[in-house]
Amino acid sequence: MLSILIWAPILGAVLIACLPEAIVTQRARSIALAVSSMVLLWSFYIASQFNLSEPGWQFQEFLPWIESLGLGYQLGMDGLSMPLVMVNSLLTWLAIFSSDRQINRPRLYYVLLLILGGAVAGAFLSQNLLLFFLFYEVELIPLYLIIAIWGGARRGYAATKFLIYTAVSGVLILAAFFGLSLLSGHSNFDYDLLRSQTLPLATQLILLITLLIGFGIKIPIVPLHTWLPDAHVEAPTPASVLLAGVLLKLGTYGLLRFGLGLFPQAWQTIAPGLAALAVVSVLYGSFAAIAQTDMKKIVAYSSIGHMGYIILAAAAATPLSLIGAIAQMISHGLISALLFLLVGVVYAKTGTRDINVLRGLLTPERGLPVVGSLMIAGAMASAGIPGMMGFIAEFIVYRSSFEVFPVQTLLCMVGTGLTAVYFLIMINKVFFGRLPESLANLPRVRWQDRIPAVIVTMLIIFFGVQPSWMVRWSETTATTLATNQGGLPAFAVAQPLPSPASLVTLTDVDG
Repeated sequence: MLSILIWAPILGAVLIACLPEAIVTQRARSIALAVSSMVLLWSFYIASQFNLSEPGWQFQEFLPWIESLGLGYQLGMDGLSMPLVMVNSLLTWLAIFSSDRQINRPRLYYVLLLILGGAVAGAFLSQNLLLFFLFYEVELIPLYLIIAIWGGARRGYAATKFLIYTAVSGVLILAAFFGLSLLSGHSNFDYDLLRSQTLPLATQLILLITLLIGFGIKIPIVPLHTWLPDAHVEAPTPASVLLAGVLLKLGTYGLLRFGLGLFPQAWQTIAPGLAALAVVSVLYGSFAAIAQTDMKKIVAYSSIGHMGYIILAAAAATPLSLIGAIAQMISHGLISALLFLLVGVVYAKTGTRDINVLRGLLTPERGLPVVGSLMIAGAMASAGIPGMMGFIAEFIVYRSSFEVFPVQTLLCMVGTGLTAVYFLIMINKVFFGRLPESLANLPRVRWQDRIPAVIVTMLIIFFGVQPSWMVRWSETTATTLATNQGGLPAFAVAQPLPSPASLVTLTDVDG
């Protein structure tokens, strides 16, 4: 069942690559859209078969591969990977749907998008550390090429910077995996086998810090973040949607799966430092966003800040905080995708993203009133307004992390207020005021361009008013990850996991 999520997009890419030029020019987008639609429907079917009470792997697959290297084709899904696979399937479909119908070199473009979607799914589903690394590296190549070929004026610089940073990230992760296998005395890279090994604390710390730097580049954690704003600014809109919505989550997923999962004792040691890094990322990302004039850079620095909330919740490592971390991953994935989709529409219609040039786009008839309304909704969701999924994710993070790291949590809460500041500045400048004559006759926005943003907005509101549908998939896995890996951190206050009903009603939970 899980292999379809990986290989259907890749086989679709092979099909497009093999079609005659006369056919592929007209049909590449339709074929890619059909393949991604099938994968999205299949992921919904898998979700309908998912057992919420099972904390371990489900739908497991195993095929011996290169046994001498300890590499096996091992797939599995649990409450940590399942929501991320769903988000990946959805955003891959939206990225293809929102792509320019007149894009040059359509064969290569849609081949790369499909390979990217399949590789990300493979990384989320891998139970073998080397298999995860292979998929983690495969996704690097398509995104690099998409930025380098279809990006903006400085696409070569941004793509090369992305390539270098991500390559260093992969080297560090592979070194940690090989070190773990070598020091534990196993030639097998099976995840369940390696997490049962007990290494000295000093060894765990070395391996965990190596993983932290590797995945920290991908997340990215400040000061390892400098590649992200450049990549977002130069990438085409569909690539920005996938980069912010899914690819950054490979970093937080890897940190939870392989950092907390494999080195629980060392995690307790570095958790206070990790919480401090979360504060730095949140505040730096927020203040940097306030200083920007490019709409894409504002959203890019916003992503850096909001990924810090996930790091804070992961550092606390309680059952409820891990639910909050997963909820924030889903929330940020959808909200950032919405914002980048809308910024892409504004740029396509006006030719600029400079907030000092744009004015009055909310003006009816001659402006972009629907785009402006959706942008306001996205900003509200990102700022944690109740009724949006951003609120419930941040609420769970703050509620669970405060008992473990009260000072760090309060400082991160400042970031929520700053989020409202920089988005209000952007919206006030871009969408309010008098529409200048230079923007008086903007090209009309077709409904085909609005549909992706409307779909994401509806999901953001739905999960905001019915959050149990977002968090219930992860409750059992989060509890197991927090309690079965050597127990809760010594500085954490053990508390029972609240029921889904208490999360929906936001009822306080006694420790």
